[in-house]
Amino acid sequence: MNRSEKVTLVVILTSLIALCGCQQLTHDTRSLLFSGFKRSEILGIVAGFGTTFAGVPDLLAMLRRRSTAGMNPRMAAIICVFQILWAYYGLLIVSRPVVLWNVVGVLVNALNVGAYFYFSGQDKTGNTQVVGGK
Repeated sequence: MNRSEKVTLVVILTSLIALCGCQQLTHDTRSLLFSGFKRSEILGIVAGFGTTFAGVPDLLAMLRRRSTAGMNPRMAAIICVFQILWAYYGLLIVSRPVVLWNVVGVLVNALNVGAYFYFSGQDKTGNTQVVGGK
């Protein structure tokens, strides 16, 4: 089993574990989107912004260089798995900031891992490996 298959398996298993508990939600999930914002939620939204987009500079650098030089997908994959759990936790406690930023974070980190595997395939074939240039 190669590395990408292991990462995929971990993400799928973690997602399934999180989804198995969803039928026991006792809160009204409609209030996640339509009730008034509290001051603590606004602070959570501001704080979540920074941690959610922490992986974007690496993603942008990889896209500009079209190379995986200096990149390692493990951290993004690990963070992605735990952000799935945080999003589930946000549903359980009915917290919009926790759900919002962790769902966005999952997407950012999944893009980071996907770009890594896309460009690592190109690096091995010798195509489009540009380091330090435009």
